[in-house]
Amino acid sequence: MSLRRRRLVRVPASSANLGPGFDVLAAAVGLQLEVEVQETGSFAVVTDLEVPRDRSNLVVRGFERLHPADAFEFRIASEIPLSGGLGSSAAAIVAGLLAADHVFELDADVLALASELEGHPDNAAAALEGGFVVCQGTRVHRFEPPMGLEALIVVPSEQVATEAARAALPASIPLADAVFNVAEAATLILGLAGADWELIAAGLRDRLHQPHRAHLYPRSVELLERAPALGALGATISGAGPSVLVWCHYEQTGPVMDALERETAGWARVMRVPFETQGADVRGL
Repeated sequence: MSLRRRRLVRVPASSANLGPGFDVLAAAVGLQLEVEVQETGSFAVVTDLEVPRDRSNLVVRGFERLHPADAFEFRIASEIPLSGGLGSSAAAIVAGLLAADHVFELDADVLALASELEGHPDNAAAALEGGFVVCQGTRVHRFEPPMGLEALIVVPSEQVATEAARAALPASIPLADAVFNVAEAATLILGLAGADWELIAAGLRDRLHQPHRAHLYPRSVELLERAPALGALGATISGAGPSVLVWCHYEQTGPVMDALERETAGWARVMRVPFETQGADVRGL
């Protein structure tokens, strides 16, 4: 076995739930995690990010789900905000799994393994496939973003632990809330499939997770109500939060971004990020 095998893995960020689609809907967005994995004969993690540099690193954990990392160096760079609800953990796990799978030609079920490590499939599926995904149990249905749909992401400076966001969810929900979300999710999917802006705007509300987490990031939740008045189609909490995905028709993206920057001055940054059609990619070096 020769040393110096190298792989470059790029994995996009993702926004899960998309309002009514709790643990079912997600979309890839154009912020990238980049990992260079090289066989050097010794283990190392090299990065400027505030992430572990030992085997608890999520990239390494993903890699070691398939093969020991004793002989590999991992160089990690990322545009994805950490702990912001933009799929940074899923991207890291997917990157590690893909690197090991390609180096050792294992033909592993990367989505199943990533879902096992993450605890849910939505972010991992969007990161792997790109575009929009519907997670139906172990099956994933992918479709392209409609032409003209653009995204802005509001990233608060104060982060919220994913564990706290999960703990805020109730153990059960009223039947009426479940019915409400089914109707909203169906409306959103119909709107996305037909590039119908009115239906997209009408299908972004939620009763399953966002109201229960509102106390964790009240300013983010206020933006959900304010977004249409600012010219957007609407807004949803990204994953567990506190980042906000603001949905826009391309003609309104610029003015909406200007308005959001004024609204969030001092507590968040606004990023113009496209929906990403390209999923995770691995190249030999």
